[in-house]
Amino acid sequence: MHVLVVHNRYASAQPSGENKVVDQEVGLLREAGHRVELFERRSDDIAARSLPGKVVVPLLVPWNPAVRSELAARLRAERPDVVHVHNVFPLLSPAVLAACADAGVPAVATLHNYTQVCPPGTLQRDGRPCTACTGGSPLPAVRHGCYRGSRLATVPLAVSLSVNRRRWWSGVERFFCISAAQRDVLVRSGMPPERLAVKHNFVPDPGERRTGDGEHVLYLGRLAEAKGVRLLMAAWDELAAGGGVGVPLVVAGAGPLEREVTAWAAGRDDVRCVGLYDTARCRQALSRSVAVVAPSTWLEAFGLVVVEAMAAGVPAVAAGHGAFVELVEDGVTGLLHRPGEAASLASCLRRVTADQGRNREMGRAARRRYEQGFSPAVGLERLLEGYRSAIEGRSSGGAVGAPPVGNRKRWLAAGHPREREWGQ
Repeated sequence: MHVLVVHNRYASAQPSGENKVVDQEVGLLREAGHRVELFERRSDDIAARSLPGKVVVPLLVPWNPAVRSELAARLRAERPDVVHVHNVFPLLSPAVLAACADAGVPAVATLHNYTQVCPPGTLQRDGRPCTACTGGSPLPAVRHGCYRGSRLATVPLAVSLSVNRRRWWSGVERFFCISAAQRDVLVRSGMPPERLAVKHNFVPDPGERRTGDGEHVLYLGRLAEAKGVRLLMAAWDELAAGGGVGVPLVVAGAGPLEREVTAWAAGRDDVRCVGLYDTARCRQALSRSVAVVAPSTWLEAFGLVVVEAMAAGVPAVAAGHGAFVELVEDGVTGLLHRPGEAASLASCLRRVTADQGRNREMGRAARRRYEQGFSPAVGLERLLEGYRSAIEGRSSGGAVGAPPVGNRKRWLAAGHPREREWGQ
């Protein structure tokens, strides 16, 4: 299969689960013998622009005509079977969908967050769940300055959501929701349910699994309010006041709360702030964990770090809402705490570290859950299934469900399950 992946890469200064997912899916497809090309923009490049170039960026968020022309020309020249859209903010815009329509190439899109119904994509305001914009006007987001605390910065996102909502719904053959919890929210918000399929993110087998009882509790991710970092600090202080749990907390990541977290940890022997880890060090830290903690206060659409912990045979302590409820089987593969409650999080951390035998059992169960639902083999099967569905939905002429005429020979050679029908 020939796939063109469209993605605006997030800034490299902070960890990005979306960037990681895109890279892993591209690698997975290529290893399986598929041809994958990239159409990318990088947020890192904005800093190098001239002042007028920076000023114009917000104007391109709702619509970038140059991207439409460039991508349409490339699609006509290369004729991929399908376009897979990930993030289009801020340099690509929904103009990529118009380019796909111009060239007659079907598009699928992975929904990594809630930007289809919420301008900042978090369904959160002031640290609490918020659905003020879902199913209606995005003006509340502008009024409250939901993106970066700025009304002005929120305007381009609100305009894009308002003017492009129908374009998304009609221009994408299949949306990949990364959890059933996310799909439920989007369906309730008015998105067409027939186009929304659940496709969990997969995680490569790390090759390293926990062999002992672990050395630390690990927080691995962005240091931001929505990720529950302040909640974690409060819970850990409560544990420390009671004598601690016998192992330190390792905080690995970067983000807007980095200075606050570093100051909080200064002079303590029960907390270590280690900054950003590369892939190898992440895997090593995971395999040496007693537990991984994911206390997000927003409704996570997936929760990649929880599945990475599963792959390493490590239980997770996660907030009991959003996708975590379907990822973590409470008391079996990890523990779920009451969202936003520091005392509940502290209690779960105390429980997961107190009984080493039970902890090992949960770690083994977590690994089995990974193998059954989040391995590369499972991820590839679901990805290709979504592509085939999109291609069949867009096809016209010839046998029902056939690929575009120019691509049939390639599909026949690839052994598509409908090859006999197309070969007649």
